[in-house]
Amino acid sequence: MAITGTQGEWVLMRVSDVDVAPDDRVASGGWAEIERREAKLGIHLGAPLLLRPDASVDPRLGSFLRRSRFAMRSPGTQWAYVFNYRLFFSFLWARGKDWDQATEDDVYDWEHWRRRDTANPGRVGGAKWAREVAALRLLYEWAVDRDHIAKSPIVTRDVRVHDGRTVQVAAIAPRDVVRSRVKWLTRRAYRRWRDIGMRGYDQSNTPDETWHGRHDGRNAAFTDVLFSTGLRLREAGGLLVTDLPAIDGDDGRRYLPLLVPSSLAKGRGRFAFLPRTTLNSVTAYLQTTRAQAVIRARGEGRYESRRDVVLVTDTAHGGGRRLQLVSPDGGTTLVDADRLTIEDRRRLFLKTPAGLEPLSLWLGDSGLPMDDRSFQRSFAIANTRCAKLGVPIRCTPHMLRHSYALHMLVSLQHAFDRRLGLTPQERRYYREVYGDVWSLVRDLLGHSSVDTTRNIYLEPVRGLQLDTILNDLDTDGPVDELLARVSELTGLVQDTSPTSVSPR
Repeated sequence: MAITGTQGEWVLMRVSDVDVAPDDRVASGGWAEIERREAKLGIHLGAPLLLRPDASVDPRLGSFLRRSRFAMRSPGTQWAYVFNYRLFFSFLWARGKDWDQATEDDVYDWEHWRRRDTANPGRVGGAKWAREVAALRLLYEWAVDRDHIAKSPIVTRDVRVHDGRTVQVAAIAPRDVVRSRVKWLTRRAYRRWRDIGMRGYDQSNTPDETWHGRHDGRNAAFTDVLFSTGLRLREAGGLLVTDLPAIDGDDGRRYLPLLVPSSLAKGRGRFAFLPRTTLNSVTAYLQTTRAQAVIRARGEGRYESRRDVVLVTDTAHGGGRRLQLVSPDGGTTLVDADRLTIEDRRRLFLKTPAGLEPLSLWLGDSGLPMDDRSFQRSFAIANTRCAKLGVPIRCTPHMLRHSYALHMLVSLQHAFDRRLGLTPQERRYYREVYGDVWSLVRDLLGHSSVDTTRNIYLEPVRGLQLDTILNDLDTDGPVDELLARVSELTGLVQDTSPTSVSPR
């Protein structure tokens, strides 16, 4: 059970795997007792819990977290929102108020402290404040609908938008929502960041003898997956070993289909396409760092001592999409792996002649499945290392997704308009049959609207005449040169000198 909070503040907990017998959990009292009570209310493993500073539980908040529009948000959004709730509730508690006693004045005072008070060294910008406002509106409008409070402390006003509709906007909504405009990396910039930050290379692209990283193979393989497939952090972090496409010899395919289950994706599953080179990187991790972590964990008895293990006895059904599990009555049952949540997946352990082994692809040094959010720290360490070595490249997981989108757009446009030598008539035919390149990239990213793909993920080429960029280059010029040109023209894409990158 993970706990966040200090004395006098609301406590944020996560119901997590506890390696003790159920009877011991009940008998131990304290946090385990609270967890047991919340579990009876339907709170599942991995779910967030909010407790008052006196450790009391408000069942209304429990209902909100599990039976409201909040519960339909993605897990990442849920955790971001509950962190915001904890901060605001603690602010109210210091004023002698509970969460349901907030007034409009409290909200305005909170906005002043969060955004403009010089006494606060951690003031937030417009983008972060906009998310906090969205979180508070969601909670307090729900509380009004359920008659838990008379009115919401988040005052709204009517605003007419461009299509003539009238929408309600929070009076404290920010007007300075400025997000980072540099969200993209060229392939060579990514490789330089990965090699120096994740692999511990020096500026001459050779292994740094002072580097003592223990998980460079795993972390580099993980970022390769993000950059080459466009998967979200949670989608890649929840992969099972059985999700990886099988290779039956060299069939000449450069890209292999990878099914992203709807339980990990936002709303709907889809196919991603994993480059063979990336799969080779992941396979190397499986055979080295991961295999060693499993051997250590078995030797220390880490797997057998767990009480939450779900045994998998066979993974050969349906091409690995259906798993044979040991049922509570001792028999076996087939389960569709695509419907398993990320918490379900972290409890799957394959029964092998050598002992138990997690089915989760990404393991920590303990040999246990990693929380996908743990990779955020690896990115931070890599960014710090690059900065110390004077390499002006920084990266986040979502920047790799943005970069994939940009690379795929330019690649597809290049293929359609140049390499295939399409005439305007032929181009129209391909669009009628296969859809335009914007729609193809939308499907690869799993977006529901092409507008999201066009206006947010692909801003560097929005408003540019892509044909002009393509026609100014040599017919057989690589896509990397196209992206370098986009970087030069827009200033939105991180690039690096071609002479300062490793060949792979």
